[in-house]
Amino acid sequence: MPEQFKAFRIHGSPHKAGLETLKLADLNDGEVTIRVAWSSVNYKDALAGTGQGKILRQFPLVGGIDVAGHVVESRHPQFREGDAVLTTGSGLSETRDGGYGEYARLDGQWVVPLPANLSLREAMAIGTAGFTAALCLWRMLSVGQRPDLGPIVVTGATGGVGMLAIDIFTRAGFEVHAITGKAEQFDRLIRLGARQCIAREGLYLGQRPLESATWAGAVDNVGGELLSGLTRMIRPWGAIASCGMAGGIELHTTVMPFIIRGISLLGINSSGTPYPVRTDLWQRLAQEWRPRHLDAIVTREVELEELPAVFETLLSGGGLGRTIVKIGGDLS
Repeated sequence: MPEQFKAFRIHGSPHKAGLETLKLADLNDGEVTIRVAWSSVNYKDALAGTGQGKILRQFPLVGGIDVAGHVVESRHPQFREGDAVLTTGSGLSETRDGGYGEYARLDGQWVVPLPANLSLREAMAIGTAGFTAALCLWRMLSVGQRPDLGPIVVTGATGGVGMLAIDIFTRAGFEVHAITGKAEQFDRLIRLGARQCIAREGLYLGQRPLESATWAGAVDNVGGELLSGLTRMIRPWGAIASCGMAGGIELHTTVMPFIIRGISLLGINSSGTPYPVRTDLWQRLAQEWRPRHLDAIVTREVELEELPAVFETLLSGGGLGRTIVKIGGDLS
């Protein structure tokens, strides 16, 4: 292992973020040290990297909530030198150093062996976004959501979670409808599997406690008024998986959708997913829920130096699909 390596590090009070030269001793302690090959960019990374969101709970930290690479040193009995591994969420870039560096030290209890059918690059193309979409599906299935109940609507459909949700839910047999503010991307969403695309501009979800029941369930990446409207339009016994808040954190609704139609509102916390569920979902993402269109969903590949520009684009509403970060670049 080299004496020094480069990493994208975030400081607070005042906020400062950028490339720095670090030593392994500068990183949080961890049982598993990896040579990083790939990471990715999520909305949460952009908030952390620009200081526009209170994501980090201590400073300084290396950014990046996703990481994949090869073990170079391990004190954990499950992992040995050379193992291909990944971690998403699990406190990265919140309470401990994340994946935006050439090396990372990880807490062994959150390290996932790379599934046999995925490359490290593919794992980061899926990343937190695809893991979140899979967790939405897993939780919706747990409360009785089935393809024969009717279509699932995905909001924020051109983002990473949205695109991967379309792909993954379609793969699982659901009919998927997509809501987006980027009507010029309708054709792209149809190619991913969306049966119907709906422009967010001009979309009216009504004001009554209960509106016409349109969809059997929803994956909501937006929150705010859009989520409020969805609660009024989900069919009896359907579920909404709430996994984003780009449109606001407040929710104005009534109890009627829940006690008259029996719908479920499921909160999705991908970062804190228990380890047994985490490993199960990654196996599914490598097998029966494996996205079919990763090459189309990954719209940008960048290096660490390009992260600030990527963050600004994402926070200004210009994000599309998934951006992956090439660090070591090992494809195995």
